[in-house]
Amino acid sequence: MLSHDEADEFDIPTSGPIGDDEITAQLFRSAFNASVSPKAVTRRWRELTPEQAREVWTSLTAWVRWLVATYQLTTSVVPDCWWRHPEIVAELYALQRAELASYTDEDRGFGPLAFHERLPHAVERLRMHTRTAGCVGLQAHKEPTPRLLATDDPEFLEWQNASHQLGI
Repeated sequence: MLSHDEADEFDIPTSGPIGDDEITAQLFRSAFNASVSPKAVTRRWRELTPEQAREVWTSLTAWVRWLVATYQLTTSVVPDCWWRHPEIVAELYALQRAELASYTDEDRGFGPLAFHERLPHAVERLRMHTRTAGCVGLQAHKEPTPRLLATDDPEFLEWQNASHQLGI
């Protein structure tokens, strides 16, 4: 495996004007030369500091407004109270990060296409989450009730400590 310093030396001979070998070499070069900026960081929501939360929420809110307006998404896909539903927020954040990753200096044009190929699947998942949340049918926000799994059940504790491997 090459280090970042050796990335410029990475070369695969081509067998023509721009063959499969050159495309492969370009992919490897872009993997080694990928620029990482602070704005490119994808974060876990449950681990955000207050400062990170403000930055992520500001960015996500602007992006969701853009997404809803650009793709003319209805409230059955993204309800007005989207920010109050963790499952919808998680889906929108994942979609935002995918869209941002699709537009990089190293991309040769396939990133935007891949994003648009995934978009209908994300819209369908958002529609399912919104339907489950129940806010659109009520025409008002319905507070989600978190389901917390018990972790102190004696049966679970016993199960947790066992190996569960087949005795082959």
